[in-house]
Amino acid sequence: MAVVARASLLSPTILSSNFKNSLSSTLLAISNTRRRYVHVNASVSDLNSTSSSPILNSESKIDRWKPTCLYYTQGKCAKMDDPAHLETFNHDCLKGLHIDGVEVKRVRSQNFDYLLVLDLEGKVEILEFPVVMINARTMEYVDFFHRFVRPAKMTEERVQEYIAGKYGKMGVDRVWHGTAVTFKEVLPQFESWMAGHHLLKSEQCGALIGAAFVTCGNWDLKTKVPQQCSVSNVKLPSYFMEWINLKDIYLNFYKRRATGMRTMMKELDIPLVGNHHLGIDDSKNIARVLQRMLADGAVMQITARRSFRSPQNVEFLFENRIR
Repeated sequence: MAVVARASLLSPTILSSNFKNSLSSTLLAISNTRRRYVHVNASVSDLNSTSSSPILNSESKIDRWKPTCLYYTQGKCAKMDDPAHLETFNHDCLKGLHIDGVEVKRVRSQNFDYLLVLDLEGKVEILEFPVVMINARTMEYVDFFHRFVRPAKMTEERVQEYIAGKYGKMGVDRVWHGTAVTFKEVLPQFESWMAGHHLLKSEQCGALIGAAFVTCGNWDLKTKVPQQCSVSNVKLPSYFMEWINLKDIYLNFYKRRATGMRTMMKELDIPLVGNHHLGIDDSKNIARVLQRMLADGAVMQITARRSFRSPQNVEFLFENRIR
């Protein structure tokens, strides 16, 4: 399967400067916000001792937590040969999702080959577009796509304020400024990534083949993507017409309500890893919930669908659902 390549879209000089600044900001943020992160030194069996199903990791030990290199997730890390950088930042972006050797006897036949976990960030406009790809039949992770997104209509002053208020608290605001591209640029990159995995029909912006988006709520694809398409003056792609709201699957499978990702993780005894509200970390944590549900025997079904004739109309397919 394809992996994110190391691209040379920025010059080494610029990247080097960006990395030095980013490293200082990130380490400062980490020292000030350690309570937001999970530092794990226990074995996987210890972490999951209260779980009813074996799940999520094949490593005998989870290394100390390290922040993910977000230049790497953009395909722009130029410091892969720098020992100090590699010691400071994690470049195994799907760490925690490996499940080699996990018993999968309870995994049921699924309607899809692949599940694309999507968790957008940004209230005014989309700021981050992360997707984690899971094999629906084996629970294994396959790949990921991640881009920071530059707003189309906001003033530069408002963007600076917005990013400082959100990503500055996490110490990754410099990375955002150094890598963010417009939503118009993100979509064709994302389509190329999906096409590389044979997930798209041949026509431009075609429907998905053997795959479905998984979200934690309806907001991402019901509300935010159509809004951003309108702001960015692009047509809503066909592949965004239906999705799986994991909250609804959770409610109908476990017969209990969960209002969000953290509630599901707590109830399933899955430790939170990374920084909540950093989209790539949230997507990985939602993917871990998804893996656990598959291992427990849940079947993933489309929970919401747009009308192709009237895309503004959304039909919710589960009578018992989170409202």
